[in-house]
Amino acid sequence: MRYTLYIYIIAATMLLSGCKPKAKLPSQYAEAGMEVNIYPDYKDVVVPPNIAPLNFIVRDSVGTEYVAHFKGKEAELVAAASAGGVVKLDTTQWRALLVSSKGSDVSVDIYAKHPDGWVRFKPYAISVAEEPIDAFLSYRLIEPGYELYRQLGIYQRNLTTFDEVPIYENNREYSDGENHCVNCHNYRMGDTESMVFHVRANHGGTIVVQDGKAHKVQLKDSTIITSGVYPSWHPTENLVAFSTNKTGQAFHLYHAEKIEVMDESSDLLLYDVTKNEVSHIIRTTSDLETFPCWAPDGRTLYYCSANRSRLLDSSLPDSLAGQQLLLKYDSIRYNLMSLSFDPKTRSFGKPQMVVDAVSEGKSISVPRVSPDGRFILYTQGDYGQFHIWHKTSDLWVKDLQTDSCYALTEANSPDVDSFHSWSSNGRWFVFSSRRMDSNYTRPFIAYFDKQGHAHKAFVLPQEDPEWNILLLKSYNVPELSRNAVSISERDLHQCIYDTEGENATYKTNPTAIVNLDGMTGASPKKPVDGTSGASPKKPE
Repeated sequence: MRYTLYIYIIAATMLLSGCKPKAKLPSQYAEAGMEVNIYPDYKDVVVPPNIAPLNFIVRDSVGTEYVAHFKGKEAELVAAASAGGVVKLDTTQWRALLVSSKGSDVSVDIYAKHPDGWVRFKPYAISVAEEPIDAFLSYRLIEPGYELYRQLGIYQRNLTTFDEVPIYENNREYSDGENHCVNCHNYRMGDTESMVFHVRANHGGTIVVQDGKAHKVQLKDSTIITSGVYPSWHPTENLVAFSTNKTGQAFHLYHAEKIEVMDESSDLLLYDVTKNEVSHIIRTTSDLETFPCWAPDGRTLYYCSANRSRLLDSSLPDSLAGQQLLLKYDSIRYNLMSLSFDPKTRSFGKPQMVVDAVSEGKSISVPRVSPDGRFILYTQGDYGQFHIWHKTSDLWVKDLQTDSCYALTEANSPDVDSFHSWSSNGRWFVFSSRRMDSNYTRPFIAYFDKQGHAHKAFVLPQEDPEWNILLLKSYNVPELSRNAVSISERDLHQCIYDTEGENATYKTNPTAIVNLDGMTGASPKKPVDGTSGASPKKPE
C-alpha cells in the first residue's frame, strides 16, 4: 500500500511538472505598441529588497501563452504562464534578483502569444529600494457583517514569503454562548514581545502579552465609559494609552457609503501594566477624544478630538445626545491634538493644537508618528473619525520640522485609504484601502523617501494573485512588526476562555484634564435625511 502511494505521488508530480509552462523567451516578436494590463498593478512601483514575489495575472483577451522577463544589474528571471495568464515567480530567483538590484531598477518585459505570433508589450520598471520592510504584518480578517462576530481572527503574514499563521481565531461557527470579537491589536514600537488586543462580547477583556505570557485585564470603573480601545504602547515605560468610547453605527438608506460609525462620548485612559492601575488622561463631556498615539521619544501623546457640545441642543436631555449626533453625522470633525508627557512624574501638560482640520472643513483620525519623530502620518476625510468607510479619506502627513501638511498623493486613491502602520526604519508604511473593489479593504505597501514623499503603493503580494479577488473578507488594522508573535494560539485561547480577567485598580490622575471646553471647534450643519437606526455594536 505504501509503495503504491509513492507511485501515485511521483506520477502526480511528473504530471504537474509537465503541465507547467516553459519559461523561454520568444526569438521573434512584434511590438504591441501598448502597455500590458496586469493584475494586481505592480507596474512602476518601489519595492523592498525582502518582499515576497509579485505574482500577477496578464489580462489579455487573445493571448494563449505569456512570458515575463525581469532583468536587473546582475541577475534576471524568466517566468511563463498559460492561457489563464497567471505568472508565478520562482522564489529563489526572485530573491537573488532583488538583492542584486538594491538601489536600482529592474526592467520588465511581458510577451504574449497572439494568433499572428508573439508580441511584446511596452516595458515597465520595478525600483528596488535599499531599505527592507519589517518582515511581519498582522491584521484582522473580518467578513462585512455588522452584528455577528463569527469566523474572524488576527493573523500574521511573513512579508518575505507567503506564510500566514493565525495569532488568534474566534469560533469558526456562530454560537450564541461563545461568540466574541477580537480587535485593536498593537505592539510596542514594532516589537511583539509586548502585545495588547481587546476581546468584546463573551469572554471580554483586554489581553496583555509580555514575557511570553498572556493575562486578561478588566479596565472597569464607574467613571470609565467602556473598556479601553485603540491602544498605543509607550516606547520606554510599561504604559498603554487607550481611548474609551461609546460607539454606535448607523446605516444609510440613500448614500454612496453604506455605514456610518460614530462616538457618542469618548475619553483617554492611561494603563500602568506593571501596577495594573488605570487612570484618566482626559475626561470631558464637551469633547470627543480618540486614537491616542505616543511619539517615539515618549514625551508627547497625540490624539484626535472633536467638539461635541456645539452640535447638541442643551435644552434636550443627555439621553438624546446620540440621536442628535446621528442627525449631524457629517458635521462631526476632529482636529489633531497633543499633550506633553513627563515619564518620570507621569504627568501630562495642556492640550495643544497640532493640525486644525476643522477650520478647513476636514476631519482627522489615526495619527502615527514616524520612527525618527519627524512626520505624523494621519488619515483625513470630510467628517467623522471612522474613515475606513469614507471614500473621501486620504493619507496625509505633517512635517514637524517645517510645520507643513500635505497629502501623500502618489499613494492615495479615489476610494478609501485609511488605517496605517510604519516600518521601524521609517521608509515604508502599510495601510488599508478599498481601491480594488470599493467593498473590501486590502493592505497596500508604499515607500516613503527621505524627502518625506510617498511613492506608488502596491497591494500585499499573494502566492495566488487571484486571492485578492476571491477572499470575501477585509484586512483590518494592518500592523507591521520586526519579529513574529511568539505566544501560541492555544495559550491565548486558554487566557481568553478560562479566565475572567483581573480588575484594574482605578487611580485618580491629578494632571487629568476634566470638563475642558472649546478646544476643538466644529461648525454644525443642518440635519440630513437618509440615515436610519443605530446599533450598540461596532463593525470593523
